[in-house]
Formats: sequence, C-alpha cells, structure tokens
Amino acid sequence: MTRARALKKLIRARAAKTGERYTAARRHVLRSLQQSRAASAQPVSSAASRSEPTAVASSKGGLSDAKSREKTGHGLEHWFDVLDRFDAVQKGHTAAARHLYDTHGVDGWYAQGITVAYERARGVRAINQRRDGGYEVSVSKVLPVATPDVVKAFAESRRRRKWIADTDPRLVTALSSALDGSASKGFVVKPNGQARLRYPWDSTIVEVYLLPKAGDRSSIVVVSKKLGSQAIVDERRAQWRTALGALAAFLRS
Repeated sequence: MTRARALKKLIRARAAKTGERYTAARRHVLRSLQQSRAASAQPVSSAASRSEPTAVASSKGGLSDAKSREKTGHGLEHWFDVLDRFDAVQKGHTAAARHLYDTHGVDGWYAQGITVAYERARGVRAINQRRDGGYEVSVSKVLPVATPDVVKAFAESRRRRKWIADTDPRLVTALSSALDGSASKGFVVKPNGQARLRYPWDSTIVEVYLLPKAGDRSSIVVVSKKLGSQAIVDERRAQWRTALGALAAFLRS
C-alpha cells in the first residue's frame, strides 16, 4: 500500500469513528503523525540550538514561540525550517499558510500566525505591516463607563470638545468632520451594546470599536488602516494614546 493510500485509510477510519468531516479528520491524523515523528527524531545539533533564539526573537508580532508549542507541539524554529524547505518567501503568504494547514495539520488561525512570524523573522514583512504592503496599528483602552456614555462623549460636540481639546489638531479635525459633517452616519450601535465608527482620514481609514465589559465599563479599540509607513504607524499610535487617555480622564471626572 502506498503512503498516500495508507494515509487516506487512516483519515477515513478516524472520520468514521468520530463523525468528523474528512478535512477535520485529516488535520488531526497529520498532526498525530507529525508529533510521532518528532518524538522519535534525533535531537538537533548544538549549532542549530544556538541559532534558535535569534529566529524566535526576530519573529516579534506574530504567533509567539510559547503559543506555537502549546497549540502545535512545536516551537517556531521547527515551523521556520518547514517553511524554509517549502521556499515560503518566494511562494508567498497564502501558499505558506495553506502548506502548514494542508500538509502539516496546523489549524488555520495558528497557520496564519506562524506564517506572519516567519515573514517577520525573514525580513519579508515588518511589524504592523499587512500582506498588501500597507501598515495598520491599533490602540485600546478600558473606560469606566458603559458604551452609550462613550458614544455620547464622541457624538455630542460640546462633550467631545472637553476631552479632545489638547490632542493633536489633525486628529481633532478628522474626527470632527466624521461626526459633525452632513454625510456623517456616526456610530452604528448594535442591540448588545457594541458600536462601530468608520471614517476616512486623508488617505487612511480609522475604525473605532466599542465593546461592553462587566461592571458598566467598556473597551475602546481604535484601528488605523492603510498607513503608508512605519513612521505613520508610530505617529498614529502616539496620537490615539493621547486622545484615549484624555477620554478616560474626562469620563472619570
């Protein structure tokens, strides 16, 4: 029996036993086989061991080494080697993540995270950079009031001026235009208390998310998208940290 036929037999047997779909059973079987091979493999050389910390440290921003070990049974250095042998830099992000998913049984979410970590370690993608070459950054804050009160602090211009006055004038202008303009749709509020605001700022996009938390609190997340460089990432991060800090202080007063 060929290896392919033997593998299909194992997958079908698991699917029949567990009731899983073929693709789900395949992931579990491949993962089990991969872990079995790893357990019987010889230890890596001391030279390889010395090189691992550099590869892992340079992957900042993707899936962490500890999480990779927890969820896949292998650290990042193992998956980086797998992707090197696959020639992932040349084949691209989608093909690399698909290779981890299809061939090595890594769940989709973690296949994506490992691939991002790999791309950053190999210099293909900078931190905060997306696959299309653009950048984005998010800033978050826990606020001491429920989401309806946060919406009011944004939407009512008199209240907004109290907390936003000392923040970056460019942020003030863009946000005021988004909320006070005749074409403004303001926040879209869901019955569960979640809310979302989306608006353009020059050639970029800003998305504001409000999420209810226990104890009449809420979480605000501001995502700036389509940024042109790491320098703009740093600038937007600083602008919104200042703004959200001012908002939190206003809501506590």
